[in-house]
Amino acid sequence: MFAYKNWPIFVNMYQRDLEITMMNWMNSREILIVYGARQVGKTTLIEMFTSRFENVQIFNCEQPIVFDILQSKNLVRIKSLFGESQIVVLDEAQVVGQIGAILKLIFDTFPEYKLIVTGSSSFDLLNKVAEPLTGRNIKFRLFPLSVNEIHSEKKALWIYEHLNDLLIFGSYPGVVDLSAEKKNRKLEELTADYLFKDLLAYENLKNSGVLRNLIKALALQVGNLVSLHELSIKLGITIPTVEKYIDLLEKTFVIFSLGAFTSNSRNEIRKSRKYFFYDTGIRNAVINNFSQPENRNDMGVLWENFCIAERMKINHLKTGVANMFFWRTYDGAEIDLVEESDGKLVAYEFKWNAKKQPGIPVSFKAKYQTDQLFVVNPDNFLQFFICREYQP
Repeated sequence: MFAYKNWPIFVNMYQRDLEITMMNWMNSREILIVYGARQVGKTTLIEMFTSRFENVQIFNCEQPIVFDILQSKNLVRIKSLFGESQIVVLDEAQVVGQIGAILKLIFDTFPEYKLIVTGSSSFDLLNKVAEPLTGRNIKFRLFPLSVNEIHSEKKALWIYEHLNDLLIFGSYPGVVDLSAEKKNRKLEELTADYLFKDLLAYENLKNSGVLRNLIKALALQVGNLVSLHELSIKLGITIPTVEKYIDLLEKTFVIFSLGAFTSNSRNEIRKSRKYFFYDTGIRNAVINNFSQPENRNDMGVLWENFCIAERMKINHLKTGVANMFFWRTYDGAEIDLVEESDGKLVAYEFKWNAKKQPGIPVSFKAKYQTDQLFVVNPDNFLQFFICREYQP
């Protein structure tokens, strides 16, 4: 369908696993939507991905002329803008009002164009395209760099040597290869610009102090059960307001949550949630702690956050995404992560101290008829974070 050209070499850039999945949809009519947080590499991904094709145009929707033409819904102007291209990319499409209706209009009127759309927020973009593009789109979610992607470029030895840096400074593409001093500065700027300036723009949020305190409280409670009631008291706001702010943080890819795995047994915790950060560097920037492991008292929860985020990235690569939970009973038995897929359960414990080798809780084994528990530590973690079919 499309003309290919020699794929150029991009220096100091990581090939993203998402490219393989996207390629499978290039010969279909559906609009491809790539979304994720700011600075995770969406624009770079699109530039690298489309560089292998001919007749491609990439438009930044934040440019006034592009914005105006799309907003006008004038088909003659839109056709003139796209020209003879076969593949048209609309970057940062969430800034355009009624973008869903506009994309539907283009899709229905100009079948000759393959549309690829990017956006920095599910809150902005996915809400706007959900109804108009029903049955007309395929969505792809981009995370900060995964261990799988870094391994493809750097290999195992580099990852083992730089594991502490990945835990402390995270894996945003623009951070990974900087010096420690520059990583610190980059994360501080990213946190200030994205977490606070951008987030406060959504729904015209005014109280930056409350938002800052909420993010910090969640950062300090990573790996623990979070009580919305306690947060509301601590922050001096209502529970519905806490819920609204947390929902916003999830929709803008700052945090994600795990619910409790349960069969409604009386002894199992059912309603509580745990919150984690998509990137440990952002988490550490929020609490202003970039200390090395030997000077920290939170390495256990930092390791747990890192590992759960990596398992999430791996699961999103696969055709059938596993459901992810934590498991805990009121008498203290717990499992860090339970993955459920096609009725099968796999349990994980994440231990920073490689000497700790816990067994599967007796009550979980008896209840769910499984003794499969993987203990993931700094000695063996790569085998759980590498997806072999996505390795060169």
